[in-house]
Amino acid sequence: MTRERIRLGIAVAVTAVYLLPVYWMLNTSFKQQADVFARPPALVPVPPTLAAYQTAVFGDPDIARGLVNTFVIATGTTVLTLVVAVPAAYGLARLRIRWVTPALLLFLAVQMIPAVNLALPMFVLFGRVGLVNTYAGLIIANCSLSIPLAITIMRPYFLSVPGEVLEAARVDGCTTFGAFVRVALPVSIPGVITMAVVSFLGAWGEFVFGLALATGDELQPVSVVIAKLTNAFGTRWNELMAVSAVVAVPVIVLFVLLQRYIVAGLTDGATKG
Repeated sequence: MTRERIRLGIAVAVTAVYLLPVYWMLNTSFKQQADVFARPPALVPVPPTLAAYQTAVFGDPDIARGLVNTFVIATGTTVLTLVVAVPAAYGLARLRIRWVTPALLLFLAVQMIPAVNLALPMFVLFGRVGLVNTYAGLIIANCSLSIPLAITIMRPYFLSVPGEVLEAARVDGCTTFGAFVRVALPVSIPGVITMAVVSFLGAWGEFVFGLALATGDELQPVSVVIAKLTNAFGTRWNELMAVSAVVAVPVIVLFVLLQRYIVAGLTDGATKG
């Protein structure tokens, strides 16, 4: 057996182990509730049924509302993150100011703070300014983690743009903002796409802020609504897995369509500058 085949076999085995929870999620979602605890467990649901999807996904208005809320929050988080982080990263890359290094260290430190430690202070602060149980409050809370990460990853992209090119643009009549928009930003599009996807996916699966800051059912994201399928009367595993499968679809689609930009963006952001 050649070395390449051994490597291929190891890669296939690791991939199979990694994807096993995903397969079991789909497998359980196509079972009846009575078949979930069968012994031995069925590796393939026989017969497969869409009852869990009909009941929990298409028949539960709370799930539909949670999906809409999650989409609004994730989209708002992505837009606000890019609006704030892209110019900030450009400024930290091109401007010669004293506090760049301390600011970057602060951004790195913020990323290490668990969301649960931020949720309670935000609840108190947002309560005083009327942002609890609002889309704006949830979007700002998610941005508290996504913006520092975006600045950290985007800054090396702008550092890689030669200063001579920006100077030439200004000589040709561009303002500083014009050089940023017409020269630096197009070169950094892979990084912008990467951060848009990372911000969207991070907000799409966020749970802690949704639980703490969405006090009413009408604004809770789907990650919080799913938790209600587990209660004191038991867990409806097939319905829980059906909802989880639907929630995972946008994540999988985005990653498959943009994986080239995500991988290149993360690796380039780590090595440039």
